[in-house]
Amino acid sequence: MLELQQLRGGLLVALVALATLADTSSHPYSPDAHQPISIAQRNQENWLRRRADVPIPDPASRVNLFIGTTNTGHAFPGVTVPHGMIKVGMDTDSGNNHAGYDANPNTSATGFSQLHDDGTGGSVPLSLFKVWPFASCGDGDNNRFENCQTDINSRKVKRKLLADGSADDVAEPGYFASNLSTNIRVELTATKRAALHRYTFPSNSTTPRLVVDITNDGQQSNSLPIVTVDPSTGRVTGGATFAASFGPGQYRAYTCMDFKGVDFDLGPPVEYGTYLGNSPVRNLPQGIQEYTGYRSELGALLGFAQNTATGEGGTGGETGIYVRVGVSFISPERACANAEEDIPGWDFEGVRAATRRAWNELLGRVQVETEGVDDETVTLFYSSLYRTHISPADYTGENPLWNSTEPYYDSFYCNWDTFRTLYPLMSLHDPEEFARIVRGMINIQQHEGWLPECRGATAQQWIQGGSNGDPILGEFFVKYAAHAVALDVDPSALYKALLADAEDQPPNWNVQGRQANIWKTKGYIPQDVVELGGAATKQVSRGLEYAFGDFAVAQVALLLNNTADARKYAQRAGNFVNHWSPNVTVPGVDEPLIVGMMQPRFANGSFGSTDPRHCSVNDPTHSTCFLFNTNFDGFYESSPLVYSQFAPHDTAMLVELQGGNEAFIHRLDFIFDNNYFDSTDEPSQQIPYMYHYANAPGRSTQRSRQVIAEFFNTTPNGLPGNDDSGAMGSYAAFYLAGLYPVPATRQYLLSSPYFPAISFFNPLFNTTTTIRATNFAGNPASGTGGTVFVKNVTIDGVPAKSNCFLEWDVFEKGATVELTLTDDINVGCGGNGVDTLPPSLSTGGFDFV
Repeated sequence: MLELQQLRGGLLVALVALATLADTSSHPYSPDAHQPISIAQRNQENWLRRRADVPIPDPASRVNLFIGTTNTGHAFPGVTVPHGMIKVGMDTDSGNNHAGYDANPNTSATGFSQLHDDGTGGSVPLSLFKVWPFASCGDGDNNRFENCQTDINSRKVKRKLLADGSADDVAEPGYFASNLSTNIRVELTATKRAALHRYTFPSNSTTPRLVVDITNDGQQSNSLPIVTVDPSTGRVTGGATFAASFGPGQYRAYTCMDFKGVDFDLGPPVEYGTYLGNSPVRNLPQGIQEYTGYRSELGALLGFAQNTATGEGGTGGETGIYVRVGVSFISPERACANAEEDIPGWDFEGVRAATRRAWNELLGRVQVETEGVDDETVTLFYSSLYRTHISPADYTGENPLWNSTEPYYDSFYCNWDTFRTLYPLMSLHDPEEFARIVRGMINIQQHEGWLPECRGATAQQWIQGGSNGDPILGEFFVKYAAHAVALDVDPSALYKALLADAEDQPPNWNVQGRQANIWKTKGYIPQDVVELGGAATKQVSRGLEYAFGDFAVAQVALLLNNTADARKYAQRAGNFVNHWSPNVTVPGVDEPLIVGMMQPRFANGSFGSTDPRHCSVNDPTHSTCFLFNTNFDGFYESSPLVYSQFAPHDTAMLVELQGGNEAFIHRLDFIFDNNYFDSTDEPSQQIPYMYHYANAPGRSTQRSRQVIAEFFNTTPNGLPGNDDSGAMGSYAAFYLAGLYPVPATRQYLLSSPYFPAISFFNPLFNTTTTIRATNFAGNPASGTGGTVFVKNVTIDGVPAKSNCFLEWDVFEKGATVELTLTDDINVGCGGNGVDTLPPSLSTGGFDFV
């Protein structure tokens, strides 16, 4: 399908690609228009000028936005700038439209809305303020305003189909287009705070009409909607209150839409009014205000004069109409200002080119050599990297909750998904955006008491695990402590935010913070203690994540020379062992090497019992282990077998608890061979790389490559589960890069990349680090075997201290890392295999003794 989609718009794609390589700084919209030019941005511009010979000068052309857009991927294929608030795209009527869109051609289009999230679960988030075109509302004399079927289920239509049966949709960074079965062409582009639509109506559309849908948000959860129409200009403003999609809160949002003819004077609307359900009412400029009630369908309907400048016999030609859309969480006036400031000239191709240029600048910081690599692998890599930069979204200036000059980011949906890989990937090539996100998180803590966890559209949502904002702040500070002040991050405020999570129990730890008091008292979360302020669930998995959060606090304390706190929190980080029950085995399985498991524990110190198969495909009770208050098994979304592998800061202790290297490797193999590894769920993500800690990195290389081969591809069904706000994208990108991060540390576990070389440019340091496989021989399609195992590593020609991990210094100073590859899976970490293993807390790693 990708090839056909690319061929369809070949000329336009080529023109835009050329435009993005040109200087577009004179255009009124610039992706950095609302930020001062920084040292990092200047370094990036200098690097682009110096590196005219980069292997992939237009990485946006290697991005396939349709990956994961059907079944349960919930990936967003519409238009956004990196971390933009606006995410404009098509909405369809399927049950998998969490990002609005479903690639399944059997689904119908229902509108083109301005805000979406990427890859979420829960209820459908956002999908606000849909626009919908009518070529006609009846035949002949029945083509009347009052006959328009404005209700979302009545108006929907199929898309045209391509020769292969796929929907006639096109998507690329900065642009989305679709041909509807009504012969209307829809094209979309966007800036950070505004969207620009272009609707091309067929020549027989004598009164092209547009719906502005105020109330349909994907959930139909609205209340208190309002809509107004200015008959002299056609401007529509409106707003409503909507329910959060993954929590108990609500939020209010507003829009402002203006209309302009494409190459002709559109003039004021010839028809206008509002509708409720399927009942348009003509000439009501003020519309219906404060209509109280849920599941109502309220909006505006406008008809415009046909473009008669071309055509034969007076019938008119195609009519093009732009719709410029601003959105705000503050007011309709702010929504209008956002649109007017971001898109003053209505220049569709200019905005499209500027947005693509922003993506090329960002994606181009990571370069791969492609000789001997199939195109699908290159596409999978850049598409995965792209999705890493959709969320969280920069809502700066759009926070209705308090006034602040600090950045405000939203769509943390959720930290539990993204702390493992998304932010460590940002560390490698996007420190300025990362710093702004951290500043925004700190500012939320300063006003709400605790760091944000799962947040959407300004509303707090349910926490999935521990306080996983902690390792995100730890990740930033461990990598950028020396540059924090230059990046406008206050180290003292960052540490205070971490301490709030670690020490202060909130009134509702279902939505923020931790169940901190009993964690501090017991060093674990008892199964049989019920406290006001949160559900008595997920005690084991939350406790394991609290321990890792405390490790992040310890790392920051150490860098701030607060040695007392560093020791205190390092000791608390070791409390994950308090959930280890040493005699648990897998029922019905004769596995003498698999003994001991993370288990629930009671207040008196005794252990409860949760079947190690629980929450897996092998669970005889078929439990889901979701958030429900009736979930009393102690684990969230994964099995005790998987969670028994979670202690990223002290995997050496897990090896010891599980009986040494041989038993540890055997347990990992058992997890894979018996389908306990779950590619759709984040707790499994590090497991393929955990063989490193038992001095068997070749097995990590093979397992991680088998995961890519089995679960990831470039089709619309190419993700194994929800993209989870870029968690799956960053996870796949790391595997393809031959790396896996240990969050909130200075270590990246090392394997072999899928490319002869991969380079990371850091615009803050103005340095490039290249990892090169000197004898690269390609990638086995099955992920099994091949010359892909790392036998030897040098850094700038000097032997590395380990073949199993790289230190952050390598990426900070810039270096050439050369890998010698072999077909022998039985490679080790080098040296005697003990001193060269990746660091762990209990073995004196991370500067703790």
